[in-house]
Amino acid sequence: MPATLLVLASGRGERFLASGGATHKLQADLAGKTVLQHTLDAVRASGLPWHLEDGGHPGMGDSIAAAVRATAQACGWLILPADLPLVQGATLRAIAAALEGCDAVVPVYAGQRGHPVGFSARCRDALLKLSGDRGAASVLLAYRSTECVVTDPGCVMDIDTVADLIAAHKFLQQGLSGGFQP
Repeated sequence: MPATLLVLASGRGERFLASGGATHKLQADLAGKTVLQHTLDAVRASGLPWHLEDGGHPGMGDSIAAAVRATAQACGWLILPADLPLVQGATLRAIAAALEGCDAVVPVYAGQRGHPVGFSARCRDALLKLSGDRGAASVLLAYRSTECVVTDPGCVMDIDTVADLIAAHKFLQQGLSGGFQP
């Protein structure tokens, strides 16, 4: 059984609003669909089991712990922030495949670490203990992690500001073979 994708959509999107956004970043329009819809389309295209965690948690650690609790019987988890609308389903599958036999897997595009980060069932207890604004970096430090080089710039293109949204629009206009540099 493959790892379960945990789509984290609990954040407040404050940086996006502060940068001039008129709506929550996950509801912002990107080429006729919301940012969240683009992310969920990639998740569905991956064919992996998934869980949307959108329950207003105070921090990323709390969101991760809640999502792991909700999918406690999974054999592993891929943690995907919902603000990565250009990530490709093939990348999600590649990280899930790379997770087999490892404690944790981090995708790397052009030397930059991205998402989703994969964690095996061995990391369950540590993930369940997360809280606050910090994500799972402490779990990566505590377990043996492997880097997985990918060719998907979407794994490093998150939407935190209006400028990020504009860059994503431009990227989509250029096409996925447009030579994006993070």
